[in-house]
Amino acid sequence: MAMARAAWPAGRAGGAEADGRARAATGDGGKRKSVYLMECVPVWGCATTCGRGAAMEDACAAVPRFAEVPVRMLAGARELGALGIGVDAAASLQLPMHLFGVFDGHGGSEVANYCGDRIHVVLREMLSRAARGLEELGELDIKEHWEKVFGDCFQRVDDEVSGEASRFCSGAVSEVRCKPVAAANVGSTAVVAVVCSSHVIIANCGDSRVVLCRGKEPMALSVDHKPDREDECTRIEAAGGKVINWNGHRVSGILAMSRSIGDRYVKPFLIPTPEVRVIPRAKDDDCLILASDGLWDVISNEDACKVARLQILLWHKKNDGLYSDEGGEPTINPAAQAAADYLVRLALMKGSEDNITVTVIDLKPRKKIKDKS
Repeated sequence: MAMARAAWPAGRAGGAEADGRARAATGDGGKRKSVYLMECVPVWGCATTCGRGAAMEDACAAVPRFAEVPVRMLAGARELGALGIGVDAAASLQLPMHLFGVFDGHGGSEVANYCGDRIHVVLREMLSRAARGLEELGELDIKEHWEKVFGDCFQRVDDEVSGEASRFCSGAVSEVRCKPVAAANVGSTAVVAVVCSSHVIIANCGDSRVVLCRGKEPMALSVDHKPDREDECTRIEAAGGKVINWNGHRVSGILAMSRSIGDRYVKPFLIPTPEVRVIPRAKDDDCLILASDGLWDVISNEDACKVARLQILLWHKKNDGLYSDEGGEPTINPAAQAAADYLVRLALMKGSEDNITVTVIDLKPRKKIKDKS
């Protein structure tokens, strides 16, 4: 059976209340409204099961409001101007961001669990460092900026896992060099989605995957890092490694992925560098699905989106998109239901041989139930 984690948003603003804050922030008397100024904490659910695997090696993470970032890291001056946000306002405006991740471990669960506990902490540090340096930069290449932030984050976590970087060890009062987190043959994939009111930023390292359900169309926001991917095979061979077709294409005949965190026994052929995408949100975005390959091995992007989207839309139709801050939320979380009761169960029915971890994030807007008193 799947173990599920889920959350409803706390203290979230929506509808007229959020629009009011947007008008006040723009200072234009309500003539212009910007999605950048509207707070939106998504509802989410994560389900995980050992399935037919010998041991549970997956992990997931969900950290609402883990950081705030300057809006300038998400939009250029021209785009901000078109939205009615001046340079002075943009300099001080920050957006709350929410992090979700799925980590598929192999050789053991230590690295996956470490990633689940640590990546959001390191990413917050890297974002803070990047924000402090914005004043020294001109017009940003948004994608390159996020590639550096996530690249530095994943590299730092990989160094910590390998014992090559200092960190706060148990019982230490200052940062010290620690032992490796796990044995040399233990590693993990990492697919991370950072969600805010205007954008979704994806970082993927390995063969876990994230898919956006936009309307009726699935959009794969990551490309699996497989050894037989032409560019990955070229990179591995250039580093002196080999891709061997032994029960599937594998690096050195061992690992069926070409990027990961950990796995120091096959470096430098496996690297922790993520591929990053920055996606503006759209009105017809229904949900995000992050999952380990235990799901994707047996379920297509299209079928996964159909299943998750149906649960999300049925809930919104039945409840008219309403929620309450006063403890009146429905007992059924549609994102958790989609993850645990549908996607995980469907993968098991289809014969998945691996651990299965699925996170579904509801991206549809909700209305706040107004106090009638």
